[in-house]
Amino acid sequence: MSMETILSASAWLGALGIFLLRVADMTFDTLRLLFVVRGRKGISWLLGFFQSAIFVVAITTVLSDLDNPLNIIGYAAGFATGNVVGMWIEERLAIGYVKVTIVSSRLGTVLADSLRQAGFAVTEIPARGKDGMVSMLSCSVRRKDVTRVQSAVHETDPEAFVIAEDVRPLRRGFWRA
Repeated sequence: MSMETILSASAWLGALGIFLLRVADMTFDTLRLLFVVRGRKGISWLLGFFQSAIFVVAITTVLSDLDNPLNIIGYAAGFATGNVVGMWIEERLAIGYVKVTIVSSRLGTVLADSLRQAGFAVTEIPARGKDGMVSMLSCSVRRKDVTRVQSAVHETDPEAFVIAEDVRPLRRGFWRA
């Protein structure tokens, strides 16, 4: 492809179109994967349908004009950007549940009471750490509430060790309404 063809508006618009298709494709793909992990079949199917349809259009457009390096750059940049956009959207949606485990060497009971007053269910477990007995607290919350739990823990015991894991509830238990 000649330099003036690469500099043409149609070459840039084509690459931009491929970029936007790929951003949409990968955004849907990233969200679909996250919904699959959370067991959400219906939304996973819908996202997969649209993701694959957009992918076919994007890859066909690239393959129909491999002489234009802008198309390949648009495809690759759209792939990378779509992953990030999908992650950003998923973080904002905050769908699902998280098990927060808190280890406190001194203030376990106070922490548990503080979290319960904030409306969270907490299970207290006595445990032995490197330096002796500790309180291990288990608190399962909606993902959108994790920041509130972190704040409550930090205000009560800034020295507490805190981890979070994605979980899928199977049955029963208390979930903050």
